[in-house]
Amino acid sequence: MSKTLPFRVIGKRRETITALPLYYSGQMQKKCKGEKVFQMYHGELRGSTMFFYTDEKQETYCERLELHNLKSMESISSYSESTAPIYTLRFSKQEVQLQMDNPDTGELWRGFILTVAKLEVPRQMQLLPGQVMRLEEMRTAEEQRRALESSCPTPTDASASHSNSSESAYDATLSIIPSCFLSVLREEAEKLLEQNPEHGSIILRPATDNKQHFSITTRQIFPSGPVIRNYKITSSESGYTIQLDNPVTVQTLNEVVDHFLEKTAYQLKPFTMPQAYDTRIKLPPPPLAPKPKVIPKARVPPTIHTQPPPDTMPPTRPLPTLPANKNNSVFGAWAAYRTLSFLTVYAWDGQQVDREEMLNVIKKMLWA
Repeated sequence: MSKTLPFRVIGKRRETITALPLYYSGQMQKKCKGEKVFQMYHGELRGSTMFFYTDEKQETYCERLELHNLKSMESISSYSESTAPIYTLRFSKQEVQLQMDNPDTGELWRGFILTVAKLEVPRQMQLLPGQVMRLEEMRTAEEQRRALESSCPTPTDASASHSNSSESAYDATLSIIPSCFLSVLREEAEKLLEQNPEHGSIILRPATDNKQHFSITTRQIFPSGPVIRNYKITSSESGYTIQLDNPVTVQTLNEVVDHFLEKTAYQLKPFTMPQAYDTRIKLPPPPLAPKPKVIPKARVPPTIHTQPPPDTMPPTRPLPTLPANKNNSVFGAWAAYRTLSFLTVYAWDGQQVDREEMLNVIKKMLWA
């Protein structure tokens, strides 16, 4: 009984076989023109190629589609939650139909296929903002991969000149790309070596003046301090030439890097891009209980008791002694005097009169 390999091992072997980055994968059904029924496959989008596997555990693909030759992709049915979508992919020499499990998965597959085929994110799609951002990231990565592919022509040799297989030529191109290759400018390469000396001291990069050629950036430690140098590598049919006082021509870019390592007694180390990793596993804090809603109380201004200044208060007058004969007229005049002594203006028979005049009248009544 054969041992089942972990999915990560199978994925690594697929990456080695195809030599292409994985963008998207999933289950789908496929049939070619003339076939009556769909067949179930596990599909992977790597680079601009669709690879089909009989199941998720298969290491080698059984079919492939080159999407850069795609002419059109049409949906047979409209977007609906109740139907499994079917898409027709037309190429110059063949026609293929793909059926997805549900409309959401089909719409995402359509976005990936059209984006990698046209290097443009299609508009008017039923996708979430995060999925659209994912397509944009894939488009950028695929543009960089194709630019690198076009800037790394494989030197022709006797065996390659008699081969008409584009797949073999592409695999040979990828095999000559060293691990220290970075698609960066001269200033960026120098900055990376300065800031990350522990990650290496030599970078292979595209030439600034001509994307068909390359450059080598190195950082070495001398008694006087670190020294950064840049070397030009030209590409031709005979191979790659290191432009030194005595030019050196080799067949692959790996040999270019090896030449620098050998000449420096392996003091130079191929640069690898630093990656940040977490060192602790943490749990998120428990959610906080909602705080009770506090209704603010209405603010009432305090009552201010004011008194007029002492100099504005009316003078206090001594009350006259109430006469022994408390007839109605005298007692009424006495009560009126007490009341009116605290007032300043009052009325008499509907007319406003002076306070002093009225007090004089009342006094006459009391002491008469």
